[in-house]
Amino acid sequence: MPRLRNYAVFICHDWEYSDECYRACEFLDASPSFSWTNRSVPEHDPLDTNEMLQKNLRDQIRPADVMLVLAGMYSARSGWMDWEMNFGRRIGQPIIGVRPWGNVQLPVVVQRNANGIVGWNRASIVSAIRHHAPRR
Repeated sequence: MPRLRNYAVFICHDWEYSDECYRACEFLDASPSFSWTNRSVPEHDPLDTNEMLQKNLRDQIRPADVMLVLAGMYSARSGWMDWEMNFGRRIGQPIIGVRPWGNVQLPVVVQRNANGIVGWNRASIVSAIRHHAPRR
């Protein structure tokens, strides 16, 4: 049987809403026939300065195959999420917006930056990662 491709995924999220990030990680971990590496910067490992955080974020985003943006309405007012999406866009990183369960609206910043938008559904998220990740 061929070896599974391992997808490097950067999850763009607001640390104040880390529960959504942990749920997204659980979704990906539980997906059959799917292997992934989390390239995100977790809230429990913050850095001292904005410059250090920006450097660390760039170092985490560059090797990722895709960025998942957890697109709650809070993302419209998150300066860091906006910075991450702008950087991802600038380097040509595929960006996938994930609409939170039950949300109808998405922030304009996510709609404007995303290459695709999916619902809060494990199969949809995995399918979008496979579709948008560069071929290897």
